[in-house]
Amino acid sequence: MTTICMLPCHSSTPVSNPSRPKLLHYDPNNITTEKEVDVRNRLFNIDGLGVAWYTDARNDFIPSCNGLRPALYKTVQPPLNDLNFRQICANTQSKICFAHIRAATSTATTPVNNHPFVFGRHAFMHNGFISDFLSIRRQMCELLDQDAYGNVLGSTDSEHLAALYITYLTSGRGRAAWEEQYSTSEMADALHRAVSTVISLQQQVLGVESAQPNCLNLAATDGSQLIAYRFRNHAVEQPPSLYYSTTAGVTLNSKYPDRADGGSNPGASKEAKEHGSHVIVASEPSTYKEEDWELIRKNCCLTVESDGSVNVFKVPYEESWNARSE
Repeated sequence: MTTICMLPCHSSTPVSNPSRPKLLHYDPNNITTEKEVDVRNRLFNIDGLGVAWYTDARNDFIPSCNGLRPALYKTVQPPLNDLNFRQICANTQSKICFAHIRAATSTATTPVNNHPFVFGRHAFMHNGFISDFLSIRRQMCELLDQDAYGNVLGSTDSEHLAALYITYLTSGRGRAAWEEQYSTSEMADALHRAVSTVISLQQQVLGVESAQPNCLNLAATDGSQLIAYRFRNHAVEQPPSLYYSTTAGVTLNSKYPDRADGGSNPGASKEAKEHGSHVIVASEPSTYKEEDWELIRKNCCLTVESDGSVNVFKVPYEESWNARSE
């Protein structure tokens, strides 16, 4: 893995750019028009910013702490105007980074509701929504182990789903187990179990005919491995887009000659061949090179091992999960 220094025009700061390729309509039979692309990308997400980056700085101060742990920055200040965020970005490097710009739905605009959510060495973030979350929130909380429940500081569906994931990943063994590493297979199984639980609760509480489809683009990491999960329980409709790339880093890294929006970078100090292996997962492609990006298909999971190897596979799916359109 290599450190990625994002160019401002294609980083998390501007959030959206109408020139980005491959934006998808919910209905795969419709062609996404230029007008629709403009409508979907003309507004900024302004309801919060969160960044988790992994560092080994704690190792020098806490003898029992070995390996990378997440540092976390959250704010409700728009990132374009956040001097602290810009200074952190300009003076920090990390080989593992999660970044999220929030568009609030029905919960408060406050830092604790911003992604990523951290449980020990594990970070979690989400793009999408759990349908009718308030109707199943109490039942979800009853399934959390005590430490996971106590670590939920906000009110979002995403943080509760993260707590359910960590409960399943650690078999409910509590806070001490948050410092352990698990295989990507175990991480994917825990995430799938959490998604399955959400659907089951919706059908139990609301009824099979009334349960609505969920949009769940989920990502989790322990600082060494990564999983990303793109899901929608509907027979036809697509989830929000989610892509990965193992080549776009050279374009995004300002140390190298290419630029995210095309052209050359006169300030480059390295050759492209010097760039190390890397994996980038993003809601939309963030470079002008469409061929650099691969769509994670509907109801599929991507795993990245500690050696950088990538695997994409279909997640278990039951036809009884299909919900009617909203």
